[in-house]
Formats: sequence, structure tokens, C-alpha cells
Amino acid sequence: MKREVPLKVTIALIPLAMALCAFGIYRGEVDIVLAKAINICMECIGLG
Repeated sequence: MKREVPLKVTIALIPLAMALCAFGIYRGEVDIVLAKAINICMECIGLG
């Protein structure tokens, strides 16, 4: 049996997620995440 999330919960969580994303961008976390993603990718492919 599949349980679905109520629409009210979804509508409440979307603005919260957007606010947390904006806060992360404001703090400069984008550069950190991108640098870590590049390092992991280089290790997996074996280029680094």
C-alpha cells in the first residue's frame, strides 16, 4: 500500500526548502559543494 504525503505538508515544505537553499547560497556554500563534487568526480574517474 502506497502512502502519499498530504498536500498541506508539501505546500508548507516547498517555501521552507527554498528559504534554506537561499540561506546556503547567501553563506557561500555553493562554492564548497562544487569543490567537493569536483574532487569526488576526479577521484572516481581517476583523472586526479
